[in-house]
Amino acid sequence: MADATAPTPAATEATKATRRRRSSTPWTEVLAMTSMQLGDSSAASVEHAVDDEPAFDPETPRDMSSYPPPAPGADFNIVMIGAGNIMFGSAEGPWNHSFRLEHKLGPRLKVTALIDPNLDRARQVVEDKCKSFVRSAYENCKFYKTLEDYNTALEADKHPAPQAIIVGCPPAYRGGTTKGSDLELTLIKYFPRVPYFIEKPVGTCPVESAKTVARSLLTNGNIVSVGYMLRYLRCVQRMKQILHENNLTVMATNARYSCAYEAIAKPAWWTKSIDMGPVIEQGTHFCDLSRYFGGDVDMDSVSAHAVEWYEAPGKLSKIPVDESKIAEDDRIPRITSAVWKYTNGAVGTFQHSVSLQGDQYFCELEVWADGYLLRLTDPYQNPTLYVRRPGSSDEERIQYTEDDPFFSEISGFIDTVENGPEPNILSTFEDAAKSYELTWAIRLASEAKIVRKPAEV
Repeated sequence: MADATAPTPAATEATKATRRRRSSTPWTEVLAMTSMQLGDSSAASVEHAVDDEPAFDPETPRDMSSYPPPAPGADFNIVMIGAGNIMFGSAEGPWNHSFRLEHKLGPRLKVTALIDPNLDRARQVVEDKCKSFVRSAYENCKFYKTLEDYNTALEADKHPAPQAIIVGCPPAYRGGTTKGSDLELTLIKYFPRVPYFIEKPVGTCPVESAKTVARSLLTNGNIVSVGYMLRYLRCVQRMKQILHENNLTVMATNARYSCAYEAIAKPAWWTKSIDMGPVIEQGTHFCDLSRYFGGDVDMDSVSAHAVEWYEAPGKLSKIPVDESKIAEDDRIPRITSAVWKYTNGAVGTFQHSVSLQGDQYFCELEVWADGYLLRLTDPYQNPTLYVRRPGSSDEERIQYTEDDPFFSEISGFIDTVENGPEPNILSTFEDAAKSYELTWAIRLASEAKIVRKPAEV
């Protein structure tokens, strides 16, 4: 097996100079879409062909140190919604949007407002930032419990208008059409021309509500990026490149996501009515990545089975929460296995497992095509691509150490807003809503086949 080697400094600089101005879905095309293309229940849905051309050159290093220093310029005013881990980081993982924004914009970054119902937490995270070298980005930040409070202050000329809004609040507050879940619709009402970066999944709402929100965003013309960061991995774009260069059509995708359940001590995660179950909450990344290669899914073809908590194979020995406090019909399945057809005829499979202990997950995606097997392993910690090609049964091993998909997605969003050198938005809200629909289709298909728990004797 051969390791991919890093490009020479000269080659790296040459590639940087020719970073391609390309988006997975150009905004001129996105804004021309109609509600029919969003699966409007009153109209037929228009299928989207899979774009196998890579969004960027995967051989170019993409960690933060590989980019040129932020250029001087006018202040870039940002509003942040959510003061939690996804916005400001945690020991659990590499997510931290504020950190990437600081490196993308440098001294231009000005966080004018932080909106979170927990004002104490919001003030604390900003106080910590102000003790560091990024003080100038946060020193004039104001704090608000609600978006309405912030808008009132803005109308009173207490803030400069935001140039972008970063949404990192829990999904229960967004993606919907009812009060309390309608964040995007409220943003459109108050800030109709501001670009939004929104975390995934798109919500915890009914699928039709998410589609309604997507239609509203498209009709309004907002620039929107949804944080499916695995699409921005160099290994993922290398897979796209191999498919494109060899004129291959994907025959099948096979995704597996196995969490280390012993380390998940949040009761909400174990409660379907709160976090919506592990396929929707965790599996969303791999269902999305499957769609990134396979294309649109024939939702009527989705079939799934699950191992439920009360069945013999579903008995777990190290659950870190007291599951007896969760209603029996609200407890999560242990294994969910699904299969479906893509609209072009290819087949997709997905399995989510609540089975591993310790703290290390196992995640893998296979993409099959004529003569080729592309196998992506450990995308969160140590992304590695194995490639089997025609004429050999050996696998080529490809790794890229200089990579940061979280930075790439933020950088692509800012470049789209500012017409910068690499305006790549690889997940629109419309596309993210389709991934959300797939995860719900899997959950509902598995629940339709549940064999009810036998009555206690």
